[in-house]
Formats: sequence, C-alpha cells, structure tokens
Amino acid sequence: MSDSPRPDNNGSDSSTPAGDDLPDFDLDNLEIPDDLSSLTGSGEPEFAAIITQIAGAEPLAAASSLAQLDLDAVPTSVGAVGVLRDRSGDAPEQAAAAISQLVRGVPLVLVTRTGEQMTAVRFADGVRGDELAPGLVLGGAPENVVDLLTGATTVADIEGVVGSDSISKFKAMRMLTSAARKARKSMGKGETGPDSKDGI
Repeated sequence: MSDSPRPDNNGSDSSTPAGDDLPDFDLDNLEIPDDLSSLTGSGEPEFAAIITQIAGAEPLAAASSLAQLDLDAVPTSVGAVGVLRDRSGDAPEQAAAAISQLVRGVPLVLVTRTGEQMTAVRFADGVRGDELAPGLVLGGAPENVVDLLTGATTVADIEGVVGSDSISKFKAMRMLTSAARKARKSMGKGETGPDSKDGI
C-alpha cells in the first residue's frame, strides 16, 4: 500500500480516467421498455404498390374486390398499378400473392418504399419470386409510374383511379366474366387461316 499523496483532481497532474468526471445520473428511476421497436420505427412501409399488366383500373379493382383487398387501382400506359391501403405486417405480400393467383401466368411486381429505401419483389401464380433491383424497375417504367412510386405524385393527383371498395363482388364477377369472354372472342378473331391475306 503506497503512502504517496493522492493527486489533486483539480490539478494538472490528475490521473482520473476520461469520462469519470461526468455528472451523476439517477439510475434508480430509469425505465427501459421491453419493446424497443418504437426506437426504430413501426417497420410499416410508407408506400406499397403492385405493378401489374392488367389493362385498365376497373379490372384490377374488380379482381381486388373479389380477393377482399383494399387498394386504389391507378391506370397507366403499361398496366394498372394497385396502391395498397393496408401496409401493415405482411399485408403487401399477401395482396401481391392473391392478385398474382387470380391472373395466373402474368407476373407482377410488389414495390414498397420506406423513406428513401425501395424494394421490389416479383410474384407469379401466387408465389413470391426474386427480389429485383429498384433501379431496374424504375428504369423501365413510364414517367407517371416513376412519379407514383417515388412519391412525386399521389393517388389524389391522378385521374381515373378506381377503389376496390367501390365495386361490389357481384359487379366484379360480372366484369371479369365479360372481360374473359371478350378476350376469348378477340383471340378467335386473331387466328389466321388459309384464306388470310398473309397466305398463312
């Protein structure tokens, strides 16, 4: 045990470790919550949309009505885009799977955005596929779709939007049946035979 005097804490020769001179905090009343999710946000994306090849907002809204999905169908030149109202939990992925199950054989892309972070996932026949590079999705989309996905445009700014809740299930069934009938007829008219002008 050394008899040497302790250095003065106020002196220039103080050996007190850095940080030990911080003021004392009352740790007795400090409460640490069990759930720290509030510190990192809710995890719910600010925006979620499904890019489809369905021609027209009404057919997409009708299909969504049958699948009991709550969305706004936005018409675009490349196909209708469904902007999801329910973005909690796995609701966006469930919605994408449901719509891709209804339009089998036609892939679609689920796009979600949180802050400046965007993700894009392909769905086909009700099954989740690969994750796509957002730049690739945005690079091949028309300007109005890019504006919608990036938040430069909102659903309220676009004309021709159809909400899935505005179409009853009976009307939706009628619309989709009629669309399927027209599609079959147009396919029949598109067939060529020996008497066609092309000579095929």
